[in-house]
Amino acid sequence: MHQEIPDVKALIKQLLATPSISCTSAEIDQGNLHVINLLADWFENLGFQCEIQMLDREKSKANLVATLGSGNNGLVLAGHTDTVPFDENRWQVEPFGLTEKDNRFYGLGSCDMKSFFAIIIEAIKGIDLKKIQQPLIVLATADEETSMSGARAIAEQAGQLGINNARYAVIGEPTDMQPIRMHKGMMMEAIQLTGQAGHSSNPALGNNALEAMHKVISELLAWREELQRQYHNPLFAVPVPTMNFGHIHGGDNPNRICGSCELQLDIRPLPGMRVADLRAEMQQRLKNVLNDTGISFKTVALFEGVDAMETDKNSALVKLAEKMTGTESQAVAFGTEAPYYNAIGMDSIVMGPGSINQAHQPDEYIETRALEPAIDIIRQLIKHYCY
Repeated sequence: MHQEIPDVKALIKQLLATPSISCTSAEIDQGNLHVINLLADWFENLGFQCEIQMLDREKSKANLVATLGSGNNGLVLAGHTDTVPFDENRWQVEPFGLTEKDNRFYGLGSCDMKSFFAIIIEAIKGIDLKKIQQPLIVLATADEETSMSGARAIAEQAGQLGINNARYAVIGEPTDMQPIRMHKGMMMEAIQLTGQAGHSSNPALGNNALEAMHKVISELLAWREELQRQYHNPLFAVPVPTMNFGHIHGGDNPNRICGSCELQLDIRPLPGMRVADLRAEMQQRLKNVLNDTGISFKTVALFEGVDAMETDKNSALVKLAEKMTGTESQAVAFGTEAPYYNAIGMDSIVMGPGSINQAHQPDEYIETRALEPAIDIIRQLIKHYCY
């Protein structure tokens, strides 16, 4: 049954050789359908029923739902198939190939996170699938690195896809196989102010959007202080929510009154803070601070946002993962697809091979010694929840 499926190194090599970059720049953005089809072929060969959920036919964006078995419990193993872009001038190895040296596998997506799918397949090859009593579901998504549209589509259509019953989910992002039960959320917004341009010799000829943005920034800084006084979680290395002003642009010349100004910011909320609530409060604060100024504003979501994730420390999955790995569950600052799976009734953890320190880096790699322990733990999880 497994003869046609390559070994774990060859699996990783084929996945790395299949580009699937997602990027907010249309010139760089690619589809992931070739990766999805590759995975579907392998999982079908193992006896899984595979459904491909198309997100964008023009750009060939898709998710894969591969299911073995049926029932109301079982295990979900999830990950994303896309990678970030890369700067070829900073790479010393071929990004779309597997380079093995220094006991490492180098290549774009080797760590974050194509190798996880190869590990799942290798784990499945070593178990008796006839003993599967509860569903084993593998989810492979698109666009985690940009919009989270893949995981969002799965959550929105969970009933149709047959994954809406309560199950346990492991998202295989690189955590050195340390179970993560909590992470911050993320939202990125543009605040656009429109005033009135005019000759700088007479302020009465216009309405300065850059000066109005000064008021906005002052209000946002005050709001940030309030949020950081109100919310605190010592489990995080940065124990408070953050707000970063990352980009600003206004006007076009020093002798013209600034007619428009845009600020782009990033907010990382803690568990217990909802992105929708933060957006609503931001809108109200902007409305208040700009009242009677004659300045109009609008906000644009640069990224729809993902809520913070928290799975109870006493969850059976958390406890089992801690026991299997011999490590205590932790909290991290980076975001994942886990909140979407928690939202449809799953207990989720983030746990996968490789280090987040290697993700999004030139000459990305995964240590070869990380593979076998990860295969073993995934195999144990399958047996525990699906036998």
